[in-house]
Amino acid sequence: MNISNLLKSSNSLFFLAPLAGYTDLPFRSVVKKFGCDLTFSEMINVNAIAFNNEKTKKMMIKSPIETPYAIQIAANNIENAIKAVEIINEIDEIDAIDINLGCPVNKARRSGFGGVLLKDENKELLKEIVKAIIKTSKKIVSAKMRLGFDEIVAVDRAKMLEDLGVKFLTIHGRTVKQMYKGKANYEEIKKVVNAVNIPVIANGDITDYQKAKYVLEFTGAKGVAIGRGAIGRPWIFLEMKQSGVITPEQKKEIILEHFNQMINWYGDYGVILFRKHLHQYSKGIPKASEFRTKINEETNPEVVRNLIEEYF
Repeated sequence: MNISNLLKSSNSLFFLAPLAGYTDLPFRSVVKKFGCDLTFSEMINVNAIAFNNEKTKKMMIKSPIETPYAIQIAANNIENAIKAVEIINEIDEIDAIDINLGCPVNKARRSGFGGVLLKDENKELLKEIVKAIIKTSKKIVSAKMRLGFDEIVAVDRAKMLEDLGVKFLTIHGRTVKQMYKGKANYEEIKKVVNAVNIPVIANGDITDYQKAKYVLEFTGAKGVAIGRGAIGRPWIFLEMKQSGVITPEQKKEIILEHFNQMINWYGDYGVILFRKHLHQYSKGIPKASEFRTKINEETNPEVVRNLIEEYF
């Protein structure tokens, strides 16, 4: 299903929010297979795309089953934003461009992209960047934003983005300054839902089906985007689709699928990269520390696969 039809469907939507270092192609292909409606690349700086960085090119590749698929970009200047979008236009596999207006990390703040663009003094620059991206893009353009930098300006910026031609918005219920502290403010997301006519996707602190159901009902959002809540729990998307808790067998199937995808994509080095995921997956299982010790010392894919079979 293409994005336009997805947004028009009567069903609640479940998106995977981009998360640096985690939402790579193997992870995205797993959540897509098990119920996620739309996946996004990790955040990519337009400067890296404009200069044809090889690592960046690999980050933009999608899994064959990732349809629809969006590239999330971060921009701090108009010229490279246009160059990047022109390159993305030529890649048929990419269905949409998502503009990051929420990244709270210091590097992004210093470089002038992400959530820092929500500051009042950057409002005109934000407008010009978004206008240039939409004018250049042959694909649907969306945006993911926080409530503001240090003050809440979500309704004002959401209306501006809608007027510029953004087709849907993902709203994280915190300011940039909050980082991930405190609780997501769903009341403010609800205000945005009521203020604009484009679909709004709620984001922040969604860790299970019951919380997703509550957020959807409370905010009136079209869907939810799950980032940190999916790390160590990619089966959350399957829980959404079947409206309840999954079985241990389903959990094991998803973990093995993730492991296989890591080996397919990274080769044997995928074993080492998968350790951080297995540390998350093994929380709460019997003999978890024994399991972690074994996988931390192991580099053979077959041995790790057997350990996963045994422990899960």
